[in-house]
Amino acid sequence: MGEHMHLPSPRGPLSESLTQDLAGRPTLSARTLEAAARLADGSAGPLTDEDLQLSLAICYELHYRGFDGVDEDWEWDPELIRVRSGLEQLHLSGLRGLVGPVPVTDEPIDRQLAAAIAEDDGPSLARYMAREGTLEQWREYLTLRSVYHLKEGDPHTFAIPRLSGAAKAAMVEIQADEYGGGSATRMHSELFAGLLRDLGLDSTYGALWEDAPAAAFAHVNTMSLFGLHRRWRGAALGHLACVEMTSSEPSRRYSAGLRRLGFDESTRVFYDEHVEADAVHEQIASVDMCGSLVAADPALAADVLFGARCALAMDGVTARHLLGAWEAGRSALRREPVAA
Repeated sequence: MGEHMHLPSPRGPLSESLTQDLAGRPTLSARTLEAAARLADGSAGPLTDEDLQLSLAICYELHYRGFDGVDEDWEWDPELIRVRSGLEQLHLSGLRGLVGPVPVTDEPIDRQLAAAIAEDDGPSLARYMAREGTLEQWREYLTLRSVYHLKEGDPHTFAIPRLSGAAKAAMVEIQADEYGGGSATRMHSELFAGLLRDLGLDSTYGALWEDAPAAAFAHVNTMSLFGLHRRWRGAALGHLACVEMTSSEPSRRYSAGLRRLGFDESTRVFYDEHVEADAVHEQIASVDMCGSLVAADPALAADVLFGARCALAMDGVTARHLLGAWEAGRSALRREPVAA
């Protein structure tokens, strides 16, 4: 996979002006600043706003692999960081509205995480894909998930330097598996790329951004926001713990859905790997990682639970977007996926 990606096509005034600035100017234009200000005043649903979520994703991508033709000095441009901060505040307000109050009890944090997961009543996309998902629906689902899985591990890894002691060691143990335990071909992002290719999709990093809806970017932007801010280190760990605690059984179902469509183990390895790895990671994430963090700083318990509830809520947003579109008989993507 290539190191950089092309700047995506804009989806509104801010992303249009922002991409033009990044590609051809040394500083942000007044037009971009004005578009950002208008968005702050008028975005009623930030988590599903295509212009907002794509613009925030573009800002964050400068901290990942960057874009072809974009000067790397943009990464820490003060004006751009200021614009990004405004978008982050809108995104956080959307998350808080989606999640609602986050109760904290005196129970150990691993039990509170388990309780939050047990309370979640979001739709099961994995169950649908196992039993009914068509090949075309699988392609749409994977297109949406590619925004995250082709950089899997990276958003959470940003939080590692913000930790110390047992919490840091536990997180490194989990993340080492995400990166294949030292084997480039076993990195989860590489296994997912193979899955894309087997289903006839372009596995190039960022290639499917054009088709992915706002929900895909909102999911990853949540992780990037948590990982890139020391203030949100507790939320980053809670988010990661929730992912590890809830992915083993859904991965088993996704693998079953691919098997139903006739795909063998070489295609299903991405999900089969998660069935095994995340079952092991569950205790490491909830007890060793989050438990150690909260033991050292009890005030972070609320952030840990907020991060976990954001993970659950964004999974629900994604599932409702896909299932709602399919139930209505239309594509869940911005345009039809193009086979490789």
